[in-house]
Amino acid sequence: MIPMLVNSRLSPIYRRFQQSAERNPDKLALVVGESRQTYRELLKEVDALADGLANAGLRSGEHIGVLLPNCAEFVLLLLAGARLGAVIVPQSLGLSPEALANTFRTAAIRHLVAWAGAADNLDPQLLAAKGILLSVGGAVEGWLGLAEILASGRTNPHSPPLLGEDRPYLLVLTSGATGDPKPIVLSQHTKCLRAEAAAGLYGVKADDVIMAATPLYHSLAQRLALMSLISGGTSVVMAHFSPAAWIENVSRYQVSFSIAVSSQLKQILNHLVSTGESLPSLRCLVSSSAVLDDETKRYLLARLQCEFHECYGASEIAIATNLTPTAARRKLGSVGTAVPGTEVMILGDDGKQAPTGTAGEILCRTPMLYSGYYGQAETTTAANWGDFFRTGDLGTMDDEGFLYFRGRIKDIIITGGVNVYPKDIEDVIASHPEVRECAAIPLLDDDMGEVAGVVIAFNDPENPPSLRDIQRLCMQRLGDFQQPRRFFVVADLPKNGMGKVDKPTLRQTYCRPMTPGQA
Repeated sequence: MIPMLVNSRLSPIYRRFQQSAERNPDKLALVVGESRQTYRELLKEVDALADGLANAGLRSGEHIGVLLPNCAEFVLLLLAGARLGAVIVPQSLGLSPEALANTFRTAAIRHLVAWAGAADNLDPQLLAAKGILLSVGGAVEGWLGLAEILASGRTNPHSPPLLGEDRPYLLVLTSGATGDPKPIVLSQHTKCLRAEAAAGLYGVKADDVIMAATPLYHSLAQRLALMSLISGGTSVVMAHFSPAAWIENVSRYQVSFSIAVSSQLKQILNHLVSTGESLPSLRCLVSSSAVLDDETKRYLLARLQCEFHECYGASEIAIATNLTPTAARRKLGSVGTAVPGTEVMILGDDGKQAPTGTAGEILCRTPMLYSGYYGQAETTTAANWGDFFRTGDLGTMDDEGFLYFRGRIKDIIITGGVNVYPKDIEDVIASHPEVRECAAIPLLDDDMGEVAGVVIAFNDPENPPSLRDIQRLCMQRLGDFQQPRRFFVVADLPKNGMGKVDKPTLRQTYCRPMTPGQA
């Protein structure tokens, strides 16, 4: 388990990491690609980076924009920023210059750390009047280099500043590419609580090797990396995900715990089935970020030799529910029950708690709640229902407290006044053995208002099944009002950086009025 904080006003994240380094200085701490560092080596680098940034003018509370791929320097910056009391604002390298400038303006960044290849393409207005401009992975004219900052820190070190544990630490931005960005504020205290909660839930200890395979600009990978380093374990961060590389890393580093997203798990399962490989070192594997379809979940439970869990949560609330392997045998379609210390409820359309089995918005009350949306007091207030957080997700709850996820509220298809939940359609179509992935979206219709359309990708695009087969499956297992009216066959569905299907892009592409005779 993660040790309790000592009575200190040092950064809680840095202090715990420092304690891990003091206990086992020569233990392997961090692996990213071919980079490997012991706790002793990593602590020296973290201190040098923190002191070098302080020498360059960085002060506690200032915001650092981060544009880095998964690399050792990203983890180094997370720890150095924690030591200094800085606010880390990570963002995807895949955003357009305009979207990137918008998100960083919203987050009021003062300094910028960027991969050299990305720095050359940044909007000049984004760089205007910035404090530190630090390039990683190569030299950029007019920017400081990482070696220069580290050398400065080594020659002119400082004592770590005294900080309050509730100070903002991370701004995780959402909706940056498709709408107004919402910077989620997370304090160091909250990140420690989340690490403790996940460790307790899944039995994580100092002898675990924990692997992250999602982008470090997202809270999931940050949680996995920090959880390992403040508990004294070994953190393995994949630079790039592929199912073969994931399996190879598990074997090479004897990974014992990981949380992966559902799209990754589907690929991993397919690879395991095709190669016959096993994962004997894995003690526990968790599915997160997007709900697995029942067929994939059933296969994983049967195929994996380790404990397999599924959790539900969001960046604002962390893990809210967990489905254990034992419970999954009875409640396969559920995402589990509320984790210890957390309360989950369903809010009905009438503004009251919905009866058992009735669909409504999923609400969560948790000690791991975010600190609000930076600079957006009205948005923060609107996201609350008393002391519960409104997730914007739809769900139902049974009489045993098991939660069933039904989709995003904005994804509901309202056909003839009847609510159609995309996940109901997607689960049926995904059960076809030739379907690799699918997404149900609304299509505008003059008579019904909206009808269901399905964007679908097959395992073998060169030899797809007949759409008649898919339609027959839907007719057998779905109600009349749920029947898809049109199918769009594609090679791959668009996805965001976390591997979730990008439904806003699908709606923009396909959500147009149907003309008479379309099918």
